[in-house]
Amino acid sequence: MTTDKLELEGKVFVPAEELPIPEWPSVLSERPQPTLTIKDNDLFLVTDTLGNIGGLLRDDMNASMGLFCHDTRFLSRLELQIEGRPPVLLSSTAEKGFALSVLCTNPRLDGERLEEAEQLEAEAQVEEGEISYAPLRAETIGLARDIVLNGALFDEIEVSNYTTSRIRFELSLSFDADFVDLFEVRGYGRGHRGQLLHEVPKDEAAQKETQELTLAYKGRDGLVMQSSIEFMHRQPDYLKGKTAIWQLDLDSHENLKLGYRLRVLINSRSSSIVSAPATLGQAKAAELAEQREWQQHVTQIRSDEKTINQVIERAEQDVYLLRQTFGKGKVLSAGVPWFSTLFGRDSIIAASQTLMLDPTIARETLSILAKFQGKEENEWRDEQPGKILHEIRMGEMARCEEIPHTPYYGTVDATPLWLMLYCEYYAWTHDTETMDRLWPNALAAMDWIDRQMAETGYISYYRLSKRGLANQGWKDSGNCIVNRKGQMAKGAIALCEVQAYAYSAKIRLAEIARLKKRLDLADQWQDEAKDLKRRFNQDFWMPEEDFCALALDGEGKPVDSITSNPGHCLNLGILAPEKAYSVAERLRAPDMYSGWGIRTLSSLSPAYNPMGYHIGSVWPHDNSMIAVGLRALGLVDQALELCQSLIDMTLYQPYNRPPELFCGYERTDGNAPVMYPVACTPQAWATGSIFQLLQVMINLVPDARNNCLRILDPALPESINKLSLQNLRVGSTLLDLEFERSGSATACRVAKKRGNLRVVIEA
Repeated sequence: MTTDKLELEGKVFVPAEELPIPEWPSVLSERPQPTLTIKDNDLFLVTDTLGNIGGLLRDDMNASMGLFCHDTRFLSRLELQIEGRPPVLLSSTAEKGFALSVLCTNPRLDGERLEEAEQLEAEAQVEEGEISYAPLRAETIGLARDIVLNGALFDEIEVSNYTTSRIRFELSLSFDADFVDLFEVRGYGRGHRGQLLHEVPKDEAAQKETQELTLAYKGRDGLVMQSSIEFMHRQPDYLKGKTAIWQLDLDSHENLKLGYRLRVLINSRSSSIVSAPATLGQAKAAELAEQREWQQHVTQIRSDEKTINQVIERAEQDVYLLRQTFGKGKVLSAGVPWFSTLFGRDSIIAASQTLMLDPTIARETLSILAKFQGKEENEWRDEQPGKILHEIRMGEMARCEEIPHTPYYGTVDATPLWLMLYCEYYAWTHDTETMDRLWPNALAAMDWIDRQMAETGYISYYRLSKRGLANQGWKDSGNCIVNRKGQMAKGAIALCEVQAYAYSAKIRLAEIARLKKRLDLADQWQDEAKDLKRRFNQDFWMPEEDFCALALDGEGKPVDSITSNPGHCLNLGILAPEKAYSVAERLRAPDMYSGWGIRTLSSLSPAYNPMGYHIGSVWPHDNSMIAVGLRALGLVDQALELCQSLIDMTLYQPYNRPPELFCGYERTDGNAPVMYPVACTPQAWATGSIFQLLQVMINLVPDARNNCLRILDPALPESINKLSLQNLRVGSTLLDLEFERSGSATACRVAKKRGNLRVVIEA
């Protein structure tokens, strides 16, 4: 790196001392301490329960902590200390999602420090006349800390003296930023990094008077990333390196406030898409106002049961929280901390799950993914024309093409799922403008499907990119596609659920083609779907197991383990009816159904691990999709039992928030579901599963084009007696619906209707 000086916004920086490239641990293999997570659009923060971020070391099990924006960590150390020691935690919460609050106090000093304090008390009377200072006793200082994200990080600390005497003490905040790429944190190795920069003060007087601290880094691509810290309320008495120090003098029950605003910058311009306000109060008000406005336009869903409402309200708040700006629209980012970006599969499934809540999420998801639809053959990115992306990243490793996520297309199912969402969205909205605008994208997506199926008759995947994913279905970890002996499948893999998605896409898109007078395409896709169904029931069915294979391997042989994947096929029509019922029954056997949910892999498999990411754990979204399938087969009681299991699990979670996944241990009397150590939370399709479970209960079938909503045999579980939906949008009509259970029967009535939609209730 060059040693030339660099000037930014009137400040001078020089390269800092060269640091070795850190060998970050794979945090997925470590068990971290409890953390607090907050998010605002493209910013997210992970701290410990004090709101602190400890200095990150090679062996630190909490390497995921920090302030991140666009896949870059802009803050890797944030330590609040009293007299050089961490405060004692009293309570903390991140319930609001975009803000965290901490109450803490001062720790006990050791004997030497206490003796020093008593000596200071005696000397004070000599030095300062009548002023007398009490020794600093444990638990006499109150610290109320609020941290808010809104285009920047705001940290405000109110300090209170709860003694009867005057006290003085030192309070400090230490900062640092390593500016590492999120993929480094996740364990991806790098051969080279850029250069950390050190700010050079113009003179000693300017250093003492400064109200700002700037941390900076010049990337390998020449971009300069900065964390600009502006102190507010009371300025630090002085800066010692990257530590701000306040010498506080408080009278009995006096309190004061101090804090700062940290802006994340690239080349002196904000990295965040959100414009940062000046103060924490303004940031909090802006967040709450935006959230209230969004909630006024979405469906309001409530029950007569308080705990159920807590789950629903949390899910609503998390949907709002996960919305992230890409271009001119907002989609649901997949999850915090690892997947806070645009995904194909995850964003599509979450948008489908939340159509009942807010169909605009689906519209924006379809449009933004269409913008990035594959245009060329590119092995590095696993890209082909018409293919929907897997994941896009904006960090230094992506910008320098050390990873292929610019975007990366290594997903086998996002393209048929996009087509399914395209058709579902139209059924809910009759939005012909969006349907027509995205029709060329739909044709390109179907062309991609047909090209993939040309050789074997099935959609399969095989990694081309040397830094891509080996497995490219929703179970994309490296060890999850196994046969009944626990051995890894080889060659190009054709997953069972992906064929079901392709079948559904052809059937549904054929209906759209008829509306557009493309009868040739409609007939072609229907014929192809019929042929696919015939072959699928022959090639994927395992008569000896009376179950559907997970996949076909590179030789066309069934991958014959018992997994949850065939559950995704139940409501899509690809399985013959008798086979669908066999799959449904097998999924509820004890080796698959833990009591909390259906495992990803049978507990009888040699590869089973209840703590395995995809080889024995339980995923809420996987289960909610299976519940939809059970409902479609008329297995209402079984579907409701699965819904109740997932709700019960969620009630055990912090903030009543369903995690990305949890461990597959059996449910027994008195035990709680076992958490997966580093599950994303909040996570989009886990959050969306709450609304999908509600849809399983009330069973809405929209047909906005024909101005009709059918409600088929609604059925509430025993934990809910009443359920209401207000502001439900179908086409141009707004509806209020009320459901009430009496014994085993559930009645529905239309409480209010603004529009001419025809509502048909079928018991």
